[in-house]
Amino acid sequence: MTDLAIPQGPTERAAALDDFATYLNPQKVRVMRTAGLDLVEGDRSGAWVWDVDGRKFLDCFTSAGSFNVGRRHPKVVAAAKEALDHLDHGNFLLCSAQKARLAERLAELAPGNLQCTTFGTGGGEAVDFALKLARGATGRPKIVSTTNGYHGHTGFALSAAGREAFREPFEPLLAEFAFVPFGDADALAAAVDERTSAVILEPIQGEGGVVVPPDGYLTAARAVCDATGAKLVFDEIQTGFGRTGRWFASQHEGVVPDVMTVAKSLGGSLAAISATIYTEELREFLIPHPFIHLSTFGGSDLACAIALATIEVIEEEGLVANSAAMGGRLHAGLAELAATHPGMISETRGRGLMAGLKFRDDSHGPRMSYQLSQRGVLAIYSGNEPSVMRLMPSLVVGPEEIDLLLEALDGALAAVESGSGPADTESTRARRRPVRE
Repeated sequence: MTDLAIPQGPTERAAALDDFATYLNPQKVRVMRTAGLDLVEGDRSGAWVWDVDGRKFLDCFTSAGSFNVGRRHPKVVAAAKEALDHLDHGNFLLCSAQKARLAERLAELAPGNLQCTTFGTGGGEAVDFALKLARGATGRPKIVSTTNGYHGHTGFALSAAGREAFREPFEPLLAEFAFVPFGDADALAAAVDERTSAVILEPIQGEGGVVVPPDGYLTAARAVCDATGAKLVFDEIQTGFGRTGRWFASQHEGVVPDVMTVAKSLGGSLAAISATIYTEELREFLIPHPFIHLSTFGGSDLACAIALATIEVIEEEGLVANSAAMGGRLHAGLAELAATHPGMISETRGRGLMAGLKFRDDSHGPRMSYQLSQRGVLAIYSGNEPSVMRLMPSLVVGPEEIDLLLEALDGALAAVESGSGPADTESTRARRRPVRE
């Protein structure tokens, strides 16, 4: 019988990391070790995670914003257990009550006239379908994306990635993709023409370094698409479900896209599920092509039951409002830190509980990850911009957690300024990290 128990203690952690390096990805282990993040997750609950050594961390990465309702929320876990008594993945070829109910709820929550849904298992799959739908419905080949944008690592999604390092090893990729600077409305207008099927944007760039566009940028993108007949696609995979203090980040500017992709937090930390939500007009393309895009496990009955419970938790516990309130507390604290450590911080960014600290040196990102890990905070710099520390705690956090994070940041900034780094010993780290009672 296979042993599925979580390993316990430093010996088991070392064995797990060795196995990961041998059978999965040795470079990931090296990078995580350098950043002080060579932990193996054990227990997890709410805004917190414990590694198998019993060390407690405030999770401010949350798998790139995947745990908006926290880790293993009791109501979501209960819904999952109840679903397991009756459901499995379901037959993807048949109609499903769970799919239908979740699609109805998404239509109720989504802005404007976004009424129709196709489910997938992850964000890249959702983006793939969004861009396929735009090309199929318009009959046009060109897609415009943004520099440093991130939309996944598969097919159409990879072709739309705004970082050359992701695309180059696999070229030639899909043709007719163009890239413009994020936030530059004039450059976007110049790139979009009558051959453009879609413009795809993150309302706030996540991997690009928590970049908030100038006021009016999303409105300008909507106007450009309306003038040319291109479809506007908003990637809300990181920004959705309350992360920025609104259900969806595009609502800060009141702009409704033709297509919106969501994933990550929709699964309540327990299931892999994504959704592409679009207008009835675009659904017309699927009428003669009902089986043109299929996903065996996309929107499985189990995942839909979990996602429905996740949405209920966000509503019942007021997590969107809490994100706005705790985000305000966090951003006020970050502004104070920027004033206290001007030699380290050049800018603070973000909305709600999606925050970024931009450092004056690229090396500060990895060094800050290390120093924060010594102080019981799990955080890492942005994938496309290592000079920016991304801070995305679960939306269940309260004032105490925000203040703990700010205190840890203050100490970590002072440590990096003094030159302290990975030469710290394991015993020093053990003294600094809180241990689960």
